[in-house]
Amino acid sequence: MQCDRSRRYRPRVFNFVLLFVVWILLTDITFGNMLLAAILAYLIPMVVGSLQSAAPRVAKPLKGAGYVLVLLGDIIVSNIVVAKQVLGSLDKLEPGFIAIPLELRQPLPITLLASTISLTPGTVSTEVSADKRTLYVHALNVENEPKLIAHIKHRYETPLKEIFEC
Repeated sequence: MQCDRSRRYRPRVFNFVLLFVVWILLTDITFGNMLLAAILAYLIPMVVGSLQSAAPRVAKPLKGAGYVLVLLGDIIVSNIVVAKQVLGSLDKLEPGFIAIPLELRQPLPITLLASTISLTPGTVSTEVSADKRTLYVHALNVENEPKLIAHIKHRYETPLKEIFEC
């Protein structure tokens, strides 16, 4: 019990080093700034640690790396598609909102899905329902709503479920 209590007040080495280095990079390298950096790097994680919620474990980090590569490719392709749509006839665009039913339940994977959608040009996440079962998305061009929903679920939600095993 005592071990757990004392461990809670020790910041993780990575957090300490990261905060320390960032502080030094933002200020001059003086003894006073280094001392202040060490004090803040120790205290900040201690103060905000209780604000953090438990994050799900990344079960498949290599799949996560693949997800990032797929996302980067989709961002490039979407930029080209959106540019063609915007430079073409605007009358052909059918903007609209869609409701995507979610299988994800944990906050972090839902946030990653919403961020992924917003990062991809032509779509932006607008809201997650209070019960976390629906993600509302605005799309620049909704030709076939069921097809777009299926694409988002297959391309992004399914890999996130595998990455976080949820």
